[in-house]
Amino acid sequence: MNRFALITLIFSAIVICTSCGKNKEESEEKYESKIIEGLTLENYPRVDGSTSTEPLNALIACKLLGISYEWAYSDTRSWGIEPILQKKNTGIFQNRIKSSQTHESFINLIDKKTSLILSARTMSPDEKNYAKAAGVTLIETPIALDAFVFVINPDNPVESLTIEQIEDIYTGKITNWKEVGGNDSEINPYVRNANSGSQETMESLVMKDLPIMEFPIAQERVVHSMVGVIDVLIRDINSICYTFFYYKEQILRDLLTKTIAIEGIYPNKNTIFHISYPYVSEVYAVIRSDLDESSMAYQVYEWLQTAEGKYVINESGYLPAD
Repeated sequence: MNRFALITLIFSAIVICTSCGKNKEESEEKYESKIIEGLTLENYPRVDGSTSTEPLNALIACKLLGISYEWAYSDTRSWGIEPILQKKNTGIFQNRIKSSQTHESFINLIDKKTSLILSARTMSPDEKNYAKAAGVTLIETPIALDAFVFVINPDNPVESLTIEQIEDIYTGKITNWKEVGGNDSEINPYVRNANSGSQETMESLVMKDLPIMEFPIAQERVVHSMVGVIDVLIRDINSICYTFFYYKEQILRDLLTKTIAIEGIYPNKNTIFHISYPYVSEVYAVIRSDLDESSMAYQVYEWLQTAEGKYVINESGYLPAD
């Protein structure tokens, strides 16, 4: 082998080894934020929340850490943000991004098992009492707009109900669909379980001081999950229940039930943005009042209120709150 060939071979080996080292380094990427200084996958705060805020929760982490992602359909019959991670880092991501449902996420925040939650509502009376007993106060900041919607079986001919008719159905004054322009059939109103985001919103936003009637066979009229609402409506043509607009349209992307108008106004992004739909609701970022302002959780909480944070909220499918 001549001298020139030997030098060429050595140079090629150096290039190959350098390339191997680079690939190894890239495969062990630490996902460090370029937006919040010092934020990494390893010290990302524990963030919990409502079922309906799960895609937003995941998207925030992906955006802050520069992680690739895609919308994907899961085995829970719902769409969500799927981070594209190396297998060795997936567990860390899943441990820090949770969806314990609304009530449990509030309890976790009060118990200091999580540092920040994204909630479809403010604290319920039970949660306020729990926080008071623990000597904890919370800060609830609206970050997005949603809507509380009423859904029925698609074969039900009713297209719209008034606010008064909704109240009368759930207090037991109206019991037949023909009273509101439908078929001559008994109305089967369903409710959500106590302390769920949907049930607390129903009581505070819709019913206010009106008591919801105690239905016969009450336990059979209580739905214990958001996806369970869809199952009920599919099998019972005379049913009515409620959920959140974002969950139905963005997460379930459900075509098997019908959303009805209220006072002739259908919920959509336009009527939510202009608050012309009667039951516009808010999504909250919630922290403990004693949270260290230098903590990563507090910095994420503040970032959500910036122009960049609102852009990500919009990308998730929510409308950012002013």
